[in-house]
Amino acid sequence: MRNFVVTIDGKTYSVGVEEVGESIGEVSIAPSPVATEAPKPAAKAAPANGTKVLSPFPGLIKNVLVADGASVKKDQPIIVLEAMKMDNEITAPCDGKVTLSVIKGANVETNALLAVIG
Repeated sequence: MRNFVVTIDGKTYSVGVEEVGESIGEVSIAPSPVATEAPKPAAKAAPANGTKVLSPFPGLIKNVLVADGASVKKDQPIIVLEAMKMDNEITAPCDGKVTLSVIKGANVETNALLAVIG
């Protein structure tokens, strides 16, 4: 088994890789430039008043179903949060105008502010 240290999004992981099957001998790989994705824009500040919509778990914002400033009804789906390869609809906890705090493609942690309904 060979051990490697891998850094992804600033987090460091130690991984062990086990060789499976026949060995093909020594392999030499020349370094190549790594394409990196441009950083996502930071979320904007949310208004102080209103009902906060928080992420119930870490995941990826797969889709935003309403426009910023749109009127929503209680239990209306507003965001699709993907976690562990499953799509989860995040719904409005009350009636009101939505102020979004995330964009499609953003990664969020548990209890991250997704939106405010006011």
